[in-house]
Amino acid sequence: MKHTWVNPLAICLIVVAIYLTNPSKSNPVYPALFLSYPLPQAPGDDKPLQYGKGKLDFAFVSFYTVFLSFTREFLMQRLIRPLAIKAGIKSRAKQSRFMEQFYTAIYFSIFGPYGLWVMSRTPVWYFNTTGMYEGFPHKTHEAVFKAYYLLQASYWAQQMIVLVLLLEKPRKDFQELVAHHIITLLLIGLSYRFHFTYMGLAIYITMDVSDFFLATSKVMNYVDSPIMGPYFCIFLFAWAYFRHYINLKVMYSITNEFMTVGPFELNWETQQYKCTLSQFITFALLAALQAVNLFWFFLILRIAYRFAVHREAKDERSDDEASDEEVEVEVEMEKKGKKASNANGKAVAAEAKKAR
Repeated sequence: MKHTWVNPLAICLIVVAIYLTNPSKSNPVYPALFLSYPLPQAPGDDKPLQYGKGKLDFAFVSFYTVFLSFTREFLMQRLIRPLAIKAGIKSRAKQSRFMEQFYTAIYFSIFGPYGLWVMSRTPVWYFNTTGMYEGFPHKTHEAVFKAYYLLQASYWAQQMIVLVLLLEKPRKDFQELVAHHIITLLLIGLSYRFHFTYMGLAIYITMDVSDFFLATSKVMNYVDSPIMGPYFCIFLFAWAYFRHYINLKVMYSITNEFMTVGPFELNWETQQYKCTLSQFITFALLAALQAVNLFWFFLILRIAYRFAVHREAKDERSDDEASDEEVEVEVEMEKKGKKASNANGKAVAAEAKKAR
């Protein structure tokens, strides 16, 4: 597992090398590296360049899924593992968990603020649900919006690959995590295809911010940070606010503003997809996502109770890491036992030779 970053790096370098042979839009790998479908701009128009959507966007998402696979493995193995060792984390199981959460914190420390900045440039700021439906369908976006949306799609696709290939040790909530990722990918794909990207932007941010606080609180727990208690309270508030209050606010808007703001019809020619069918599908997927989040919130509240009463902040989703440590100790003792046995055997043989 030490060099799991080599293969994705090789793929990325090959794609970049192919592009450098002909660095232009005519190059077949251009859509993998850069955004596709820029729209013509009128002379003197100082508005940001708009981009449409199309099949070539799959190439962009695919390449950056591989790129994020490289960055994840490289940072974890080359940067974060030494930090774990320096912090005194000896168990391989705990090192792996520390590395996973540290990388997650790095990612969302970038994409959380990036998402909020993108949102500030749209009618959806600050989680303005009316802006999600005004001017529908939202078929074009400026570069920073489209890049954010597709890069996030790459991240969640890469996370799904991590689960499928079991690159992380499965937790007790493995099934819920798989369900969460499937729902998330369905929401991403459908919202992009049917132009509900403003709503998707809001949901992205609720997950980005809450996941940042989740990851950092777990990192602090692994290193026994003295501010773990107060920080856990901040995380608890962030999770409840973003994952539940804001998400429920969006779900409520689907029951009213979805129908009353902007056109409400199904017309494939004009790409008007805000209709009864899409309303039902969107609400159902967000409700399913909310159910998984409520399950995790219940576990978080149990952790909070145990921390407040027993001063214990153990992640209930993780398997017993003590057992991993015991296995490592047993393996080490077994190795030492074999060495001692071999040494004793050699000594006995030597004595026998002398006796002869």
